[in-house]
Amino acid sequence: MREQKKSKATSRLTQLVRAADAAVLGQLVERLAGTRPDVRRECLEFLQKHVVLASEADTESAALFALWEELESDLAELDEYGGGDHGTEDHVGELLYELSTKLKRSRIARDDRRSLLEEVLPYIRSGNAGMDDALYEVAYAASRDDEDLRYFAQLLEEIGKDWPLDHARRIYRKIGDREKYLALRSRRMEYGADYYDLATFYWKQGDREQALAIAREGMRRGKGRMDELRAFMAERAKKSGDREGYLELQFEQATEELTLASYRSFRKLCRAEEWRVFEARMLAATARASPEERLKICMEREDYGQAVRVLSTMGYPDSRYDGDDSLTIAAQLEERYPDQVLAFYMSGLGNLNQNAQRETYAQKARVAQKVRHMWLDVLKRPDKWQAWAKRIKMLNSKRPAFQEEFAKVVPDWNTL
Repeated sequence: MREQKKSKATSRLTQLVRAADAAVLGQLVERLAGTRPDVRRECLEFLQKHVVLASEADTESAALFALWEELESDLAELDEYGGGDHGTEDHVGELLYELSTKLKRSRIARDDRRSLLEEVLPYIRSGNAGMDDALYEVAYAASRDDEDLRYFAQLLEEIGKDWPLDHARRIYRKIGDREKYLALRSRRMEYGADYYDLATFYWKQGDREQALAIAREGMRRGKGRMDELRAFMAERAKKSGDREGYLELQFEQATEELTLASYRSFRKLCRAEEWRVFEARMLAATARASPEERLKICMEREDYGQAVRVLSTMGYPDSRYDGDDSLTIAAQLEERYPDQVLAFYMSGLGNLNQNAQRETYAQKARVAQKVRHMWLDVLKRPDKWQAWAKRIKMLNSKRPAFQEEFAKVVPDWNTL
């Protein structure tokens, strides 16, 4: 019945629209579009495709501003409260992306682009809406050429905050304004990335000595992430034939946050005699690696005794993720160190005599399956398995969900 009423209303609307003259339809569109930005934008985009005006750019501009008006009320709310619900954030983010995409393709005049930029700027200045990346995308889309970019950079300078100043500095570097770039760059030289930025600037300018001097200073004084600066210096050492300096820098790069991947990469760089020099230092560096990476490096070196010692210090991973590296390695160590691996598996069972959700019972059942495998297939002690499993089954006799989940995963659970 509802669909029938809807169909009749639609049919009646069609009749009225066809009977109305252009003036009446114009009044209707103006009334609807005047109070609802989403309707105004839809009308502009539809008419833009079907009506030819003397200035196509004016229509494009109106459509873009309508899109901005549509999203701004929600953006203002996000800015006022420092964020909002996921639905609002997603909606505003999607519309900002749409705006930046259409703005890049548009042919609107510079004055209109700057007007839109000035609409966006207060939200960039505030930085409270959680939409910084999307807002900057719109601002850059409004800046077509060096003149636009310089205007945008000047507005960012006026804000005076670190992140806008970083963008301004990058803009000046991009458009080749050496004086403005260096002035902003000199305001902060603290992190490795700061020294890398300045060193590469001088290098591209052809001032190689100054670039290397800045990079060396950064190696001594830089804080935080040093990867880019260290890689820059390593490349210079390699090209100059300084093999020793090159390897030393690569060693620092590999061991700053040592992983199996960085271990392999550095070892591959070394010749046999070089590896003999660095191997002891690399092993010492593994003490600073995470247990997971230390475990993988031990397996790579076939140091199984050390691997099982590391495994014994680790907690059993979330049993919802059976693809965890520690479980894969534990399986490889079962035959060599069955008692230690069994203890590792059993650490994942926790307290088996307490009420829990069915999902938790299912996770524990998967761990119990590994325990069963160790006692039956590896240690060849079915008596141990029977005694342990019967006790656990008895403790949980009044927990039907527990029994059901264990029966799904653990062979012979129902027949114990």
